[in-house]
Amino acid sequence: MTAPLAIGPYPVTPPVVLAPMAGITNAPFRTLCREFSGGKGLFVSEMITTRALVERNEKTMQLIHFDATETPRSIQLYGVDPVTVGKAVRMIVDEDLADHIDLNFGCPVPKVTRRGGGSALPYKRPLLRAILREAVSNAGDLPVTMKMRKGIDDDHLTCMDAGRIAVEEGVTAIALHGRTAAQHYGGTADWEAIARLKEHVPEIPVLGNGDIWSAEDALRMVRETGCDGVVVGRGCLGRPWLFGDLVAAFEGTGTVAAPTLREVGTVMRRHAQLLGEWIGDEARGVIDFRKHVAWYLKGFSVGSQLRKQLAITSSLAELDELMAGLDLEQPWPDGADGPRGRTSGNNRVVLPDGWLKDPYDRAGIGADAELDTSGG
Repeated sequence: MTAPLAIGPYPVTPPVVLAPMAGITNAPFRTLCREFSGGKGLFVSEMITTRALVERNEKTMQLIHFDATETPRSIQLYGVDPVTVGKAVRMIVDEDLADHIDLNFGCPVPKVTRRGGGSALPYKRPLLRAILREAVSNAGDLPVTMKMRKGIDDDHLTCMDAGRIAVEEGVTAIALHGRTAAQHYGGTADWEAIARLKEHVPEIPVLGNGDIWSAEDALRMVRETGCDGVVVGRGCLGRPWLFGDLVAAFEGTGTVAAPTLREVGTVMRRHAQLLGEWIGDEARGVIDFRKHVAWYLKGFSVGSQLRKQLAITSSLAELDELMAGLDLEQPWPDGADGPRGRTSGNNRVVLPDGWLKDPYDRAGIGADAELDTSGG
């Protein structure tokens, strides 16, 4: 890297970013990752729908909550209507809701792409330009970044055109996931595409995303692609301490966490507790935590019955009791640093009717195409 990464006025040292993940990267999870990193890096909120924000949807207003220690406050927005996106950005500025805005053009899930959003949207070049123009023009001094994929599928690649449009419209940085929407999370991420984008848009930082399962993967991505930083998503599921490993790797200390099951259990307990405090209800917090259990316990020797019981807990006391029944002295399992989370691929991308006929046609996109809820 030729220069330290900065997102607008905010230095990101080391150049490590927590990827926005729906239903995952809420304030409690960001807190855990930030604690393990020693406060270093950038941690982005889960996806916030612009329509839901403008309409002050109750769930959305909770999702935009940031801990007092979060600096900068980074929020990811999703939208398909330029006017609504502009209103949402202006609301964030006027009400001091965040310090950095990231725009989602990478989500491959059908409920998003069928409305022309997420990874489907960059195919419509004028629409992408209009959204970026509205966002940047309404953002004032706040930096605006974007996250995207290579394209819809191998026959409809968009990242190079989208990168050039982003530069022309004043976007501060771009993150590229080296997969198409059709790949979802399957196969292998194309790091070469990240390298090509970096060469194509040398004016602004390019961050790489995809298949970073360890700190060494992150260093290797930077070496092989020349990218200015890395965005880490599924690799940290059930492993918030990965951010400590990443800091150590970029700073050259090389330490790698290998927690025992007892230490993992302590993090699990804190995660569940933080969720309950954030939601305002212990039971709901523990219930929300259930989705994380399998990720935290990956590779450890835990009986199938106990795994099932842990996946239906509804109180911290119940969680404590079940964890106490485990062999907590188990060392970190071999292979547990590898791939985790969704791995499905080769999916048909659900698109609006006629979406692929003309990349320069904006017909059929308006405020009614905006989702009215946020998160997972």
